[in-house]
Amino acid sequence: MPLEVTYEDFMTPRQVRDLKDFCRRRAEELATDGRSHPVRDWAILHVALDTGLRVSEICALQLRDVILDAGHASLIVRDGKGGKRRGVKLGTALQEHLSVFVAWKESMGESLAPGAPLFVSSRDGALTRTAVYRVFRACADAVGIPARFSIHSCRHTYASMLYRASSFNLRLVQKQLGHRSIQTTQIYADVLDEDAVAAVENLPQ
Repeated sequence: MPLEVTYEDFMTPRQVRDLKDFCRRRAEELATDGRSHPVRDWAILHVALDTGLRVSEICALQLRDVILDAGHASLIVRDGKGGKRRGVKLGTALQEHLSVFVAWKESMGESLAPGAPLFVSSRDGALTRTAVYRVFRACADAVGIPARFSIHSCRHTYASMLYRASSFNLRLVQKQLGHRSIQTTQIYADVLDEDAVAAVENLPQ
């Protein structure tokens, strides 16, 4: 089935900031009470918003997939869609966050074995896709993000922001998202061409 994306699939920069601020603040406030879920949930949503990983890819992340070497920080997706393996580059903010998160996991007594899940459920196993959907929706509801958005909206939003921030480098977006065909990535370019339409309409009359 062809990918279908419209402007309605993209969260605004303000919504992204509000979501991040809420999750960060909640994690900082509740971590002191020994409640682990807010800390984990903030890391999950930061990964979703700043890498565009699919939900299944987030659930499958293991400790060995987190590469935090200076200049080479990335997440390794070992079994992406179609069985493809790829590295997803990390920005400085997410790199620093994941470094702190891994140290926090150790302080909480969670396993740091290479094959251990990065994000652990209350039953000490890997999170399910349903659990990640619920994490997003609970946090999104708290900051008033409309119900039409789901955790997958983070992927679309990331793609749109990266496309703009990279000066419309479609190949870069394709590589980060793990699209097999550039034609799939082209969908984002086609939607964001509406920016040009809006710009023309706003020219002085």
